[in-house]
Parts: sequence; C-alpha cells; structure tokens
Amino acid sequence: MSPASIAEDLTRAGHALDAAGLVTAFGHVSARISDEELLITPPRPLGALAGGEFPQLSICAGKLPDDAPREAWMHTAIAAVRPDVGAICRAQPPTVAATATLGIPLVPLHGQGSLLGAIVPIFHNSRLIREPGIARELAAALGSASALVLRGNGAITVGATLPEAVARMWILEETAKLTLAVAAHGPVRPLPAEEQAAWAATGSELLNRIWHHLTAASR
Repeated sequence: MSPASIAEDLTRAGHALDAAGLVTAFGHVSARISDEELLITPPRPLGALAGGEFPQLSICAGKLPDDAPREAWMHTAIAAVRPDVGAICRAQPPTVAATATLGIPLVPLHGQGSLLGAIVPIFHNSRLIREPGIARELAAALGSASALVLRGNGAITVGATLPEAVARMWILEETAKLTLAVAAHGPVRPLPAEEQAAWAATGSELLNRIWHHLTAASR
C-alpha cells in the first residue's frame, strides 16, 4: 500500500475509535510503510482527522519528527522488537482504566476476548511515554501479547494489520465491561483453554468483521 492509502486508513481508524468512545482528545494510531518506517496520526483528536500529511517515523531514529505525537516513542519501540506487528493503536478505553485501577486482570470471558490472548499484561508505570527508555520498558511489558493495559494511562493494541489493531482495542473494552459486570457477582473465570484456541483460530476473519462494523458506524 502507498503512504497515501495508509494515511486514508489511519484517518478511518481515528474516526472509528472516536465514534466508539475509545479515544478523547488523545490517542494515536500507526502503521508500517516499510520494515524501518511507520506512518502515525498527528497530535490532534482522532475524531477530527481530515487526511493530509501524516508524520513519518524511522523505527531506529534517536529523535522524533516535530509534527509527531510526543508519545510516538512507544510505536517505534514496539515496532523495533515486533516485526510481526504492522499497526499499533493507542487509546483510552474507559472501562479498561477502571479494571486496571481495581487490579482486576482481563482474561477471555467470551469468545472474542480470546483474540486478545490468555491474559492481558499490565504496564504499571503510569507516566507519559515521552522518552525512549520508558518506551522500551513498555515494549518489554507487551512482549509477544496483542494488547497491553497502561495503568492510569489507557491501553495499547497491536495487529498484523491496522484493522486488527483497531478491532482489538474494541474487544479490549468489551472484555473490560463484561469483567466488571461479572466481578460484582462472583469469581471471574476465563473460558477453557481449548475453547480459547478454537476462537483464536478465527482471528483474522472476526477482527476484520469488527473493523468493518466500526468504520461503518463512524460514517
């Protein structure tokens, strides 16, 4: 895909995240344009994106472009150690924040939750990710997972494609809503491992359907 086409998809992603209530004034989304470069949304509300030129990040650079979000370090740090990741979504899903505050782990309670993995790790440093060192710590906390809760600071989801990363952010929030509803009445019990695996095998199909749902709802 050309950078212009990727920029169009980033704009659609921003509008979808905003329409779903997953971002406010803050949040950013990036996608690879090559092995060494990312295109990222500019530092303005994602719901207000209207195309135009987007900042370009070099994964190995020691400095961010002037027009990039100050937290773009997290995108380059993840991309540097995860060649399987083609897109990164950074948002502030509200119910996810509540579960992190309460210390409740997010595990698959329904089929779609299995597309996040057996448990979503938590990054316990709530500072803004505005320098390379803490960004590398965040990437290490994410590890090989597809989602990471940032205690007091939102969440990160990743995917092989932009639709996958965005869809996982929606699933993360839905999982958090279900978790809080269940936790009020008894133990939170994840789906059996074999059932999680069966759902995970359908990952690309389901994630793309969620993407189409989210982008259609944001028009």
